[in-house]
Amino acid sequence: MSMWSRAGLLGVGLLLLAGCSPLQHGWQAASAQMTGQPQEVAPRAPELVTATGYAPISLQPGQTDQHRVLLAMRASKLRAYQELAAVVHGQYLYGTTQVNDMVMENDRFRAAVAGIVRGARVVKTYPVQDDTYATILELDLSQVQRAWVVSEH
Repeated sequence: MSMWSRAGLLGVGLLLLAGCSPLQHGWQAASAQMTGQPQEVAPRAPELVTATGYAPISLQPGQTDQHRVLLAMRASKLRAYQELAAVVHGQYLYGTTQVNDMVMENDRFRAAVAGIVRGARVVKTYPVQDDTYATILELDLSQVQRAWVVSEH
C-alpha cells in the first residue's frame, strides 16, 4: 500500500472516530429521556407568593365554641389554598347577561378554581377580631415550575 493510501485511510479513520463522540453523547441524552431519568434543572431564586384565607367563626356548624373555632381554622386554610390555586392555575370565569327589549334583566357571573397545589406552607394562622379566623399560606413558584419541568421528562 502506498504512503498516500495509508495516510488517506488514517485520516478517514480519525474522522470517523472523532464523529462518534457527539453521536454517542446525543444517543445517551436521548436514552436518558426515554428511560425517565430526570434532567437537571438549574435552581432559581425563590418567587414567594402568599395567600390569605378568612372564615367566620360564628357561622360554623359546630356544637361548641371550641369546635366552631377549629372548623373556622380549617375553612380559612382551605380558602387560602383556593387563592393559591387561582394564582398557580388561573380562574375559570363564566358570565351571562340577559337583555329583553333592550333592558338588562339578568346579569350572572361565576368563577371557579381547580388545580393541585403542592409545597405550600402555613406561615400563620390567627384570630382576627372576635369572629374571624385567618390563615396565611406561602408557596415558592420556582419550586412549582421545577416540579413541572422534572415531571414532563
